[in-house]
Amino acid sequence: MTRHPLFGLGLATFGALVLTPDALFMRLSGMTGYQMVGWRGGLMGAVMLILWAVTARGMTRELAVLASGTGALLVATQYVNMTLFSLGIALAPVAVMLLGVATAPVFAALLSWLVMGERTRPATWAAIAAVMAGLALAVSGGDGPGGESVAAGLAAGLGVALVLALNFVLLRAHPEMPIPLVIGLGAALAGATGWAVTGPAQMTGGTVWAIAVCGFVILPVSFFSLSLASRQTHASNVSLLLLLETVLGPLWVWIGVGERPEPVMLVGGAVVVASLALYLRQEGRRRANGRKRQRASQSGM
Repeated sequence: MTRHPLFGLGLATFGALVLTPDALFMRLSGMTGYQMVGWRGGLMGAVMLILWAVTARGMTRELAVLASGTGALLVATQYVNMTLFSLGIALAPVAVMLLGVATAPVFAALLSWLVMGERTRPATWAAIAAVMAGLALAVSGGDGPGGESVAAGLAAGLGVALVLALNFVLLRAHPEMPIPLVIGLGAALAGATGWAVTGPAQMTGGTVWAIAVCGFVILPVSFFSLSLASRQTHASNVSLLLLLETVLGPLWVWIGVGERPEPVMLVGGAVVVASLALYLRQEGRRRANGRKRQRASQSGM
């Protein structure tokens, strides 16, 4: 079935917007890092594996892909992503953690070139540069805890950015990979680790309903949408739209628990949103013109 040229971008935008309140609900839970890993990973893994069981076109064949290097690597990326994000949010301010995640477009552009040989257009690099400048401005005025926790949060965010970008690139390069299976298995393994480290007796401490919203709704919907979008558009585009979480995530936390961002963060957020809007507008025009030229060429044959 032929998709509209903007289908991938629209799907990625939807997934990114669904993901934006994730940090708020993590804050509302009041849980430790590995507690959140246990709940978020376990619940998301269960939802995705059930979805896979219902939609699989051949379980034996799809399970066989896990034996491949790519399948195992995709499971590992989801495991690392699920673990590092929760630990980073527990260690550092939300804005600091999300700044590290914001480097995903850079990793995606480089990995797309290395893995698939896809050329990243100059307009995409310009958009990345503008967005990164806005993000740097957005977090420059944020107050944080001690320098050690800020450094740990940034390190965790960079790790999340790398594995997210790798996940999107690999799924685009290998369309045969069953998305619910590889994501669900990686999340479930991370969840099992979280339960083992924390211990069952301590897992119920905090606000369980808040973390359940993350595991049952936000994560399955957003990551399935983002991963599917990576097969319809360049991984760098998906990662670029994921930066919406970096801007809107701290705002949701401000509204929900009173962690008010500094005015400079709002200015930086405006730069990011404006850069994304301009890029998407130009991307839409470019793709529409490409379709017109293709139709004109075909009609002239």
